[in-house]
Parts: sequence; C-alpha cells; structure tokens
Amino acid sequence: MPMFSLTVADHIMVAHSFRGEGFGPAQRVHGATFVVEAEFRAPRLGPDNLLIDIAAARVELRRILDGFDYNNLDTLPQFAGQNTSTEFLCQHIHALLSAALREGRLGAGGGAVTGIKVLLRESPLAWAAYEAEPA
Repeated sequence: MPMFSLTVADHIMVAHSFRGEGFGPAQRVHGATFVVEAEFRAPRLGPDNLLIDIAAARVELRRILDGFDYNNLDTLPQFAGQNTSTEFLCQHIHALLSAALREGRLGAGGGAVTGIKVLLRESPLAWAAYEAEPA
C-alpha cells in the first residue's frame, strides 16, 4: 500500500541510571545525548495536501522533549520506578505524540495518520525505535 511519511527531529541531553546487574557500569548515573526522530505515516493526505502540519509537529516534539531535556530522569515523577532505556523513551514519546495527534494539535490532516515511529539515536552506530498506530 502506498504510504506518505513526514519526519521531524530534535535532540535531548539527559542523565539517568539503570537498575539490574546486567547493566554493568550503566547502573551508575551517566549522561546520554539522543537525536530524536518522529515519523508520521498515512496512506492519504489531508486538507491542503498535507499529512500533518510540519511546523506544529516540530513545536509539539520540542514541547514533549522539554519535559525531560537536561534532567536526571531518575528524579522525574513520570519515570519513577522505570529503567529509562532508549526503547522505553521511544515508547514514552510515542504515547505523547499520539495524544497530541488525537487532540488535533498536529493539524487537520492528523486524522489520516495510521502510524508513528519514534527513533532515538544514541550515536551514529546505535539507535532504537518504537513504531505503532497512534494510541
């Protein structure tokens, strides 16, 4: 099936630690810088031949990231008791973008979106992603 996609990107810097012996030295507090990509997909375009409003998507992604950028994730209530792995953060951002889409904050074309993929790049050599229908 043909599919349109639109991607916006930003970045964050965080500190966090992991619980569990399998994490080795990452059990200690350490920093991470992530490039964050949010891709929206739809089989058809909305009004004005737009998938979503790209400017609104950039603003919304930044608003979401401002909730934890330059913070120690271990101290934030929304992450209490969680290992804030790259994969977990992808899913967390996906849920918040889904809410923005559902609430109409990404423009009139958002109703046609059938998939959102959130990808976090830890380095040029390693990244993780979460992809699902909007929740």
